Amino acid sequence: MLQMLQIKQLTITHKKDLRVIVKDFSLVLNPGDKAVLIGEEGNGKSTLLKWIYNPELIEGYTETQGERICTGEHPGYLPQELPAEEKEKTVYEYFCGEDAFGLQTPRELTHLAGQLKLPPDFFYRDQKMDTLSGGEKVKAQMARLLMARPTILLLDEPSNDIDIETLEWLEKLIMEALQPVLFISHDEMLIERTANMVIHIEQLKRKTESRCSIAKTGYRQYAKNRAEQLASQEQRALGERREEKKRQEKFRRIEQAVNHDLNSMTRQNPHGGYLLKKKMKAVKSLEKRYEREALDRTEIPETEDAIFFKLGEAVKMPAGKTVLEFSLDRLLTPVSGEEEPRLLAEHLFLRIKGGERVCITGKNGAGKTTLLKQMAEQLLSRTDVRACYMPQNYEDLLEPDRTPVDFLSETGDKEETTRIRTYLGSMKYTVDEMNAPMSELSGGQKAKVLLLKMSLSGADVLILDEPTRNFSPLSGPVIRAILRQYRGAILSISHDRKYIEEVCTAVYQLTPGGLVRMETEKQQCDRNGQD
Repeated sequence: MLQMLQIKQLTITHKKDLRVIVKDFSLVLNPGDKAVLIGEEGNGKSTLLKWIYNPELIEGYTETQGERICTGEHPGYLPQELPAEEKEKTVYEYFCGEDAFGLQTPRELTHLAGQLKLPPDFFYRDQKMDTLSGGEKVKAQMARLLMARPTILLLDEPSNDIDIETLEWLEKLIMEALQPVLFISHDEMLIERTANMVIHIEQLKRKTESRCSIAKTGYRQYAKNRAEQLASQEQRALGERREEKKRQEKFRRIEQAVNHDLNSMTRQNPHGGYLLKKKMKAVKSLEKRYEREALDRTEIPETEDAIFFKLGEAVKMPAGKTVLEFSLDRLLTPVSGEEEPRLLAEHLFLRIKGGERVCITGKNGAGKTTLLKQMAEQLLSRTDVRACYMPQNYEDLLEPDRTPVDFLSETGDKEETTRIRTYLGSMKYTVDEMNAPMSELSGGQKAKVLLLKMSLSGADVLILDEPTRNFSPLSGPVIRAILRQYRGAILSISHDRKYIEEVCTAVYQLTPGGLVRMETEKQQCDRNGQD
């Protein structure tokens, strides 16, 4: 069992732009600690987690100073993305890459598959890893990780793409783990239910200054305490500035009066002139005292605000307009290599009206993304609506060598470019990030670009595959509020329970027998209240 993971005085600096990710960062993790690492998109959370697992993973693009102590321990690391070399392997080859796989008994494998809601024969499949659904990839990585019996769990976005049933399993795993768990997640409900420590990385002053806060408390309490502390500090700072302004105004009146009397003083009254000069000396002394006090005044709190942008302000879609009327007899898996297409679902039908915000849920591998792509083809070909599509795999639309500014530009003229840079600035992009190739941006930064593209397009129908999966717990509420106020129609896939509850007006579960209308928890509570 891990006794302790300790980090001493760690500083990580990007080589390219010399941006400091963390400075003099120290941390101790003990058994039973469930620490969540939060911060805005692109702040270096994944970089920090990689260093904790193996400092060599970030040597190519960072300079580091500091000490990592986990002697004799066996950390297990779940990366945010499946490594490229692993994607080409079959599922069986992928598991053979872990020595512990050969030591598992059939009973142990069956038990693990059951925990993850995977078929018992999953570990022996000839299917390529890259053809698995997003959720199946995460489950496969978690299964291989757990086989090795790590003494500390380092998890980078373990909640991405997994269905609600598996999310509940993941919550239970984290809560019951005896070893320390350090994880990154954008799923606020998962964080609220599991974390007992919050590590918050912030990039302040246009990402020129790093700040890291550590609180041994749950996320809700941390967010509440932080908001209260910032509000109190701001109120105190503004109060001190109001008082200072009053003192300065009083001081200026006294100074002006003394100067006026000095200028009016005649030589016939030398004693009066002496008194006024003495009084002016006292005024100057008072001015210096005020200047010293100003140095000790409370600072207005510096925070890294969540992103801000507007979406579809000019959209006006009639509530009765039929946005989509989709029917399909049989939903099959996409043709992949020599594999025969498999039947995923049949007897599918969905109708969406103007103003509706529809979410499709279902188990991993049920075919949600396959279905959404077919619906997107139909909507994108329509001329009576203007639809925009945000795929689960951002690279389907984003070219890795293009910059955000290039991708968003239609005409390339100076006025348009200036406007785009202003919008990107409001979404917390630095100048360097605006001009960086997409391949160098984080998942959250890529998601921001796609949402901004939708905003600039004037779309009245949004097709969103896991829209909140890469946004931080700080940005998540902002994104949900923007989508909730959107006046067009939304067709989405999501396992984000807060998104489903706060944004969606209708929820359907994709089953082998078709789309089944579901009640949200809020609708259930409302109905029970009426009963």
